[in-house]
Amino acid sequence: MALFKKKTPAPTEPMDLESVMKKYDQESNVRIWEGKPRLAVNFILAAFSLFCIYVTLFTSWLEELRLTSFVAWIVFLGFLVFPARKGHQKTNFIPWYDLVGMIAGTGAFLYFTFNAVDIIQQGSNFAPYQIAIGIIGILALAEVCRRSVGLPILIVAACFIVYALIWGLSNPTLMGKLNYSVRYLFYSKEGILSTPINVCSKFIVVFIIFGAFLERTGIADFFINISNAAVGGFSGGPAKVAVVVSAMEGMVSGSSVANTVGSGSVTIPLMKKTGYEPEFAAAAEASASTGGQIMPPIMGAAAFLMADYVGVPYSNIVVRAILPAVLYFAGIFIAVHLEAKKLGLRGLKREELPKFRPLMKQLYLLLPLVVLIYLVSSNTKSIQYAAAIAIVVAVVVSLFNKGNRITPKRFLEALAAGGQGTITVAAACGIAGIIAGTITMTGLANMLINGIVALAGNHVIVALFLTMICCIVLGMGVPTTANYCIMAATCAPILVRMGVPAIAAHFFVFYFGIVADLTPPVALAAYAGAAIAQGNPMKTALTSTKLAIAAFIVPYVFALNPAMLLVDTTVGEVILICITSLVGIFGVSAALEGYVGGHMPWYLRILSAVGGLLLIYPGLVTDTAGMVLVGLVLLAQFLANKSAKITPVNAN
Repeated sequence: MALFKKKTPAPTEPMDLESVMKKYDQESNVRIWEGKPRLAVNFILAAFSLFCIYVTLFTSWLEELRLTSFVAWIVFLGFLVFPARKGHQKTNFIPWYDLVGMIAGTGAFLYFTFNAVDIIQQGSNFAPYQIAIGIIGILALAEVCRRSVGLPILIVAACFIVYALIWGLSNPTLMGKLNYSVRYLFYSKEGILSTPINVCSKFIVVFIIFGAFLERTGIADFFINISNAAVGGFSGGPAKVAVVVSAMEGMVSGSSVANTVGSGSVTIPLMKKTGYEPEFAAAAEASASTGGQIMPPIMGAAAFLMADYVGVPYSNIVVRAILPAVLYFAGIFIAVHLEAKKLGLRGLKREELPKFRPLMKQLYLLLPLVVLIYLVSSNTKSIQYAAAIAIVVAVVVSLFNKGNRITPKRFLEALAAGGQGTITVAAACGIAGIIAGTITMTGLANMLINGIVALAGNHVIVALFLTMICCIVLGMGVPTTANYCIMAATCAPILVRMGVPAIAAHFFVFYFGIVADLTPPVALAAYAGAAIAQGNPMKTALTSTKLAIAAFIVPYVFALNPAMLLVDTTVGEVILICITSLVGIFGVSAALEGYVGGHMPWYLRILSAVGGLLLIYPGLVTDTAGMVLVGLVLLAQFLANKSAKITPVNAN
């Protein structure tokens, strides 16, 4: 096999990023509104954002009233913004059947809103027309989810509902099961109106709006420039830039596909120009962008849900997420460095790199993030107020950036973008609530827990592996927030039953739900990167999985030894586990790349992989053995490389 493959020629036509987004990101398939209709739609979306901020910060509405009015908005806007199918859309047009669905679905939730008190007090005595209204509401929300999110999560939900209606409930008749299911999923706080949609309406929506404002300050360009200045000149610089940029963008973004397309449109062509294969360039960007979902403080908005499920403050989740996220990106950074060295790639030329001094004058762009993190970590304000204040700071900061000032027009656009971004997350959260509710009302969760616990016996590592498989399968094609909701309801209790601390169990399932975006066959982020790079999608997905090996290893570390999550530990233990994990990830990455200073023979690759895995598994014996093996591999490589340099001289 050739060590240096023929470079793929650059495409003659520029890549249509909008078409890539529409193909791999369901949220990008929106109706086309122009002129006055577009302005009207933006006003409606902005009104929704202002409604959410007002209700979240300044009211104390009854929870059922607040949540049903929120979902009513989501159904209304879902039909307004998203067409029934992909493809060419008529400008400024909405078909009659969408209007019918919009009115019927919105009306179903508004019926609950305006009759919330009576419905709560009537107990289980529901009239047939109320059951019909509940069915309409559920179907309307499912249709909005299909349009804005996609089919995978609906297929999962449909399977659970069919199970409930046929086998899972004890009611003697199908109609009795249907009535009970509608009451449970639509009218109680155990289905649509459960934790996911509650957290979305209280916390996530404000942060989505904050992200829309922050994007308009020009911070994305600043991230790219500062990353180029920091690492662009090193060997394989563009790939390292992709890793650093994605880590930064992940702090404020909640979509792995959007991250891949956004920063990948800049970094992937540069990586190809430097000499990386198209598939490797796409994989480096996709794996780094997917890692953005685990980077604090936003974490794809799942951090807020995790805080609610585990019962700890949000700031607690953010702090515990830092070390695993750093190790994840360190693993990718090591892999792209070794690949660059193996191919003999150079960095960008000095004259192509931005200068640090001018960039330092733009550090004020980070002020909204600094204010947000300070307010959240210090607990001086609630999460909602912290995000709202950060929005104000973002607007003020933009005034000092001439090219990205938030004018009244851009202010409206930011509110509208925040409102539109909320539709997808909220629809997914609503369906995730249905899935979790169905699991609860049928007792399926206990059956799954008991089955895996029995299969694993007393071996935690077996339970972790089986749970990992469940998470990857259930997480395919499902957005971050809904993904975590499903994992928290189905998989996290398994690990808790096996003795894994709750915080570690929830982080474990969250990580493996996220890597579904990289794992074939439904590797949306990898496929989006392949489209930009014009490479082979499946090869890109497999390379992404290899590069993101840390995401498959780090969760086992903190599940077996929660010290990485700062659980019952000391500073010394944290430092030790960080060192051993980093060396372990290096060992595994070197084995996969087959290169450390020179090409490694197969037996050294095996020793490197074994040593790396031993270092990652916590324990004095395994750490010592792992250090010895990795050290021997490095020594052998050093001697082999030294000998290779001397041999030609002796030959003369």
